[in-house]
Amino acid sequence: WSSCSPWPAACLSPAMVNKRTKKAGITGKYGVRYGASLRKTVKKMEISQHATYTCVFCGKDSIKRVATGIWHCKACKKTVAGGAYTLNTAQAAQVRSTIRRLREGTEV
Repeated sequence: WSSCSPWPAACLSPAMVNKRTKKAGITGKYGVRYGASLRKTVKKMEISQHATYTCVFCGKDSIKRVATGIWHCKACKKTVAGGAYTLNTAQAAQVRSTIRRLREGTEV
């Protein structure tokens, strides 16, 4: 510490500087506002909407959200409609399985 400036915070290595929040994560920008429960819900949504997903067409992990419900693969340039915060919603999976079940029932 002696070789640094009088303030210890100025002597922190670059690896230590970017670690500002422990629990808050991406919702640290909201500070103490809006309440813990709402921030926790928003954290889950924001993490899932900024994540990259696997493309069903090319198999690469390169689908990102463009706008609400619009997802675009950078690798194969395909645009897909999906959920607002995740590529595949639970309701969509349920509908797909119901359609598959009904289709298999009519073919028999």
